[in-house]
Amino acid sequence: MDYRINKRTGDKISVIGIGSSSISNSNKEEAIQTLKYAYENGINYFDLAAGDAKCFSYYGEAFENERDKVIYQIHFGANYETGTYGWTTNLDTVKISIAWQLKELRTDYIDYGFIHCLDEESDWKSYVKNGILDYILELKEKGVVKHIGVSSHTPELINEILDTKLVDMVMFSINPGYDYHHGDYANGTTDERTSLYKRCEAEGIGISVMKPFSGGQLLDEKTSPFSKKLTKIQCIQYALDRPGVLTVLPGIRGMDDLKEILEYNTATDEEKDYSILGEFAPANVTGKCVYCNHCMPCPMKLDIGLINKYYDLAVAGDKLAKDHYLNLEKTAYDCISCGHCNQRCPFKVDQIARMQEIKKYFGK
Repeated sequence: MDYRINKRTGDKISVIGIGSSSISNSNKEEAIQTLKYAYENGINYFDLAAGDAKCFSYYGEAFENERDKVIYQIHFGANYETGTYGWTTNLDTVKISIAWQLKELRTDYIDYGFIHCLDEESDWKSYVKNGILDYILELKEKGVVKHIGVSSHTPELINEILDTKLVDMVMFSINPGYDYHHGDYANGTTDERTSLYKRCEAEGIGISVMKPFSGGQLLDEKTSPFSKKLTKIQCIQYALDRPGVLTVLPGIRGMDDLKEILEYNTATDEEKDYSILGEFAPANVTGKCVYCNHCMPCPMKLDIGLINKYYDLAVAGDKLAKDHYLNLEKTAYDCISCGHCNQRCPFKVDQIARMQEIKKYFGK
């Protein structure tokens, strides 16, 4: 398992985490066994926006003795009084729900307390007006909540909340369908979504990814908006290549789903290659590097995707990106304009021109 560091908190987070929307489809014994197997195979990050109330006790039993080694993101606004997931901005209901979740999880603290599922400006106003934000801040002051996050499908609203400087983690829906304007949660333009990723990277705010398979639609050519299916491994790699992303949180129903997800760890570069997206990317995406590295190998051994990424992040305001770029073994300065990358790029990026632009920007 690979891990990435949340720059704001120092947390070491597994690049694959677990979403809990469907784990209760398993019986208690299998669910607990599945969660333990995930931990044994390096997964340490778990999202508790659960589909069913039962799974909280499963987590409590599975990780009671490893609580300090796993990371929970818990949502202030998720409500389980009916036994299944509900959403609320009522402060008293939130307080009861959080107390119940902590009891079932057999813990007295929350790693990441999330401002939950805000997609409209009115949601955010209600959240603040009703005192839920103040409640999270109160628990943070007491040490019950270690860090604050926000979950949303709307880039504009996330940016507004990031402006408060309260947030260390963002939960956002990232997959090629949404980024290319397909799906019910494909909020924001491609540029707006990309700008959000870059902002999070530049400010050291981690992103945990929900809906990496677009609810399974991308995995079946009959339901895919592109009429071509992608694999789970391709979707995971796509999300992990977006700036700011620390972990991808696929929902699993049980052991079979988990083992399939864990295949990512031993997948080949060919299996992770999602460059097929270039065949059906919209016009406003083509010509822009998505860091897929399908252009590799470079005859001069440039890491073309990483060079592009550091440049984009530097332009977006990431103060460390320039140092990272200058510490590369080969930079844009070493490009000989052979055109090999241009011929291979599925997104029709003129990398020769990009390398000249990058060289001029960094001065080396």
